[in-house]
Amino acid sequence: MASFSVNKVVPSTFLPSTKRSSWRRDKVAASIIRCQQQPPSAVSAAAETASTAVKPVVDPARLVPRVEERDGYWVLKEEFRAGINPPEKIKIEKDPMKLFIEDGIKELAQMSMEEIDQNKHAKDDIDVRLKWLGLFHRRKHHYGRFMMRLKLPNGVTTSEQTRYLASVIRKYGKDGCADVTTRQNWQIRGVVLPDVPEILKGLEAVGLTSLQSGMDNVRNPVGNPLAGIDPQEIVDTRPFNNLLSQFITANSRGNTALSNLPRKWNVCVIGSHDLYEHPHINDLAYMPATKNGTFGFNMLVGGFFSPKRCEEAIPLDAWVSADDIVSSCKAVLEAFRDLGFRGNRQKCRMMWLIDELGIEGFRAEVEKRMPSQVLERASPEDLVQKNWERRDYFGVHPQKQEGLSFVGIHIPVGRVQADDMDELARLADEYGSGELRLTVEQNIIIPNIENSKIEALLKEPLLMDKFSPEPPILMKGLVACTGNQFCGQAIIETKARALQVTQEVQRLVSVTRPVRMHWTGCPNTCGQVQVADIGFMGCMARDENGKPCEGADIFVGGRIGSDSHLGEVYKKAVPCKDLVPIVADLLINQFGAVPREREEEE
Repeated sequence: MASFSVNKVVPSTFLPSTKRSSWRRDKVAASIIRCQQQPPSAVSAAAETASTAVKPVVDPARLVPRVEERDGYWVLKEEFRAGINPPEKIKIEKDPMKLFIEDGIKELAQMSMEEIDQNKHAKDDIDVRLKWLGLFHRRKHHYGRFMMRLKLPNGVTTSEQTRYLASVIRKYGKDGCADVTTRQNWQIRGVVLPDVPEILKGLEAVGLTSLQSGMDNVRNPVGNPLAGIDPQEIVDTRPFNNLLSQFITANSRGNTALSNLPRKWNVCVIGSHDLYEHPHINDLAYMPATKNGTFGFNMLVGGFFSPKRCEEAIPLDAWVSADDIVSSCKAVLEAFRDLGFRGNRQKCRMMWLIDELGIEGFRAEVEKRMPSQVLERASPEDLVQKNWERRDYFGVHPQKQEGLSFVGIHIPVGRVQADDMDELARLADEYGSGELRLTVEQNIIIPNIENSKIEALLKEPLLMDKFSPEPPILMKGLVACTGNQFCGQAIIETKARALQVTQEVQRLVSVTRPVRMHWTGCPNTCGQVQVADIGFMGCMARDENGKPCEGADIFVGGRIGSDSHLGEVYKKAVPCKDLVPIVADLLINQFGAVPREREEEE
């Protein structure tokens, strides 16, 4: 598996309508995106002269790739193995992708959990290596049960896929459920190991995969949830994210060239002024911009969250045409793969490498890995309007297609059951085009509804009783990670508590605008509390008697959009039982809320 290529025509209908004429028609007709493997060490004279900016002085020895290909897999070289972290050692012992590519999962699935726990390699398989197949063993809270994370580029799924996932979780009874994630994705729960081979076949049959969705891989590519239907979109992000996902997983066959990264890696393509995609918290974000009449993207790099450090993405000072979105993504990934840290896991995200090389040094490494070894400087012609007011997608909204609308519905903290999924699939078929869109706020959009059917859809019991198109204002921006109900790393329970606290706060105060509240069960911040207006990060606290109890660090001030900003700690280690009055006061003092008693008097 020395190389992998993607060839894809980008139809002109995917280009922004107001900018379509800027694309050369002959180029659009044969707009083939090609991505061929390039030797990491290849540097052309063009790459050396493309930029006249002064670059940081870096020891040439530091720029020697730390990995190499052996028998189709990418392996850390022996001379770079000192001080590596435990997951790196596990990868060296056996490449996790062999469980998929060489069908190792079939043999593993036939072993009992008792047999597995008596065998170190098998135990490492289920606790670590299976994450490359999107399977996460819930050893701490649900021994023998797995969460399965899918790949759902741009958050687009079909009724057929939704029904299949419902059929999988239904058989697990109370242990089976599904979550909409903060990366427009599905996670299903309750899976047992003997069922995995058949589940993987079922996923393939409906056009889904879970491959390379966990650990040191590229996570689900995020895009505009209104792509292709929004009258005010900049560009349809679906074809780009589909291309990226196809490339990253080698069309769901497994791309070993990108499966041994130093750490996880996130990518998004921006298609809206609303920045629904949250570019500032991705390792790579493509920001739409034109240059000399050609449509393309400026690149942001390095955004990430971790327990020890959180950073917003910064400009790479690079622009690529739409034709080069895959090849540029590949170049960034290869630079990270080749040079990234593999020691302390808290220092292995890509921003740490950017810090060491400097942004110009990192850019140079990306540039030399481009097919032409040339990376153009950023364009000043950014297409995202900076003063844009982010729109609410809940409720009924007209599409760009005449006579059609989409309906945004609220999925409380992203949790759905099998029956819910079957009903959502039915609604998508009966009223729309058999399609559902997942959002990073853990909600769902039903697109392509004929206007004559809207009234009947809104009267459906599922929307009237459970998944409202018009949720209470404080519920609109409520996000919660899995919490300790299923996740072994979570310190506190999140989903039920987030709903309970919000409901109690709603009884105390009245707010006039949405306030985004995010919950995360631990410092890994899967719930992205730093981008919330008010965030809650699980921790242990002490009650009034000095006894340990579940608590939360409260974050305030996170912003999304063009003026994005990460929130800061407001109060630390607040017992969860004491949160309601503190949140109510925050809403009154900082977000214009009014106490219910005063509202009634007025």
